[in-house]
Amino acid sequence: MPFLKSRFQYLFGTTKGLILVAIAMIALVTALFGMLSGPMAEMGVREIIVRALRMDLQPAEREGRIIILYHSIAMAVVAIEVYMITGLLGMREFYKKAVRVLITVGYLLAMIFGLLFAYWGHEWVFHGLYITGLALIFFAGVLLTIALWPWDKAYFQPDPVYARTKGGVDLERAAFFTTALTTVISSIFGAVPGSYFGNGFEVFLAENIIRLPEKTTMEYSVIGHLHIMLALIAIMITLIVGRWLNFRGRLHKIAMPLMILGCIVLNLGVWGVVTPLEPIAHMIIYVGATPSMLAALLLLIWSWGELIRTGTAHLTKPTFLQKLAALVRDPLKFGPTWQMLFMNFTTSGIGIFMAVRLDEIFRLWPAREERIELTGHWHALSAIIATIILMYYGDIIGLKGKIRQIYGWAIIFLSDLALGAVTVFEMKRLFIGEAEQQPLVNALMYMIDFGLGLLLVLLAIVMVWRLTDLFKPKGRWTEEATHELAEEVSK
Repeated sequence: MPFLKSRFQYLFGTTKGLILVAIAMIALVTALFGMLSGPMAEMGVREIIVRALRMDLQPAEREGRIIILYHSIAMAVVAIEVYMITGLLGMREFYKKAVRVLITVGYLLAMIFGLLFAYWGHEWVFHGLYITGLALIFFAGVLLTIALWPWDKAYFQPDPVYARTKGGVDLERAAFFTTALTTVISSIFGAVPGSYFGNGFEVFLAENIIRLPEKTTMEYSVIGHLHIMLALIAIMITLIVGRWLNFRGRLHKIAMPLMILGCIVLNLGVWGVVTPLEPIAHMIIYVGATPSMLAALLLLIWSWGELIRTGTAHLTKPTFLQKLAALVRDPLKFGPTWQMLFMNFTTSGIGIFMAVRLDEIFRLWPAREERIELTGHWHALSAIIATIILMYYGDIIGLKGKIRQIYGWAIIFLSDLALGAVTVFEMKRLFIGEAEQQPLVNALMYMIDFGLGLLLVLLAIVMVWRLTDLFKPKGRWTEEATHELAEEVSK
């Protein structure tokens, strides 16, 4: 019993343990259900997995299965971000514990029973437990929003080096609060259509209805929910990275109001999709996205400047190469902001370009090409957020030396190789005709499979290492638990 109790307390009572469990669950789901993908089907792997695990895959139910799969993974990602927030920001102990318990039980219920319902027949008790899990996650979000209330004097910012109001309100905390509040509200845009399933509303994938001239309010709501939740997850990870790297100074004072403004306007634009403001909703979204992206750029400028200053502090007049070496010396500190910059070339920039030139270019392509761009856009953004989470996790568990270098640079290189190839694949029709595309497509597929495949192997190695460490009486996990307990006592 002491063996199980101590491990259970580490896995579900510490920030590092909770993040480890969630990453492990995502890794298992990704590895298993990735075997059902198109490339795996071509190699015959999909059929083997389906027969071995006795999955029930009705073709007419494909859209429903995919949506439950996406929600299962997304809820675990949201849980990881919540664990990071509760570990980085001060809040009352009741809220910290309640939020962690609720969101942990919630995402595990949603993931386990949602996937059982979707892929192994339809036991409706499992569907009820899936909905229960989502409801617990929503309630955890409400409690987190309350816990982050920025006008609580106990959490006013006394240090003038950080963004704050004249009265002392911490604007960074206000940005976290704004993002949490709008996330809770925006989740309703998916919940309301979901509550109408079986009552005249059928499940669909957003990319399948993009060219319908008329869409219902429910369809607009689902599309808006998809876009805003991904955007809010990205905004939240940006705030987390800033807090982790101790973002401060003049740029911090400019960035936090921009992030708050951008988040609010972006949400108003998406919510406007299901109101009479629909004709101008996209213009509001563009306006809202700009301040948020500018705030992320300011974080990048400050972070890179700080890494260069720290790395060249011992030099009187560092050269350009010495500054560059200092910048890239620590891949786990350099990587998150680099991935944000890389994201502008693979997702954000591509998405804006597509929206601006939609009628002039993309609507002239075959519908299949536009679907490829849309699905690639959403998956690439999700993958970049996942790589930033992995870098954060590698830092908090104390990776050092060559292991830190290999781990960090492998994540950067492999993910950027795969996502760069995905971007070229999405936009290939801009520079190559369909008749001549096959050699390019083959090369891009090899790059994508190589990058993502090795990235999953790296993640598997880390998970196996952490699992074996848990069986050691004095493993790394004991140090992490002791260190976190000491930090909480010092607070």
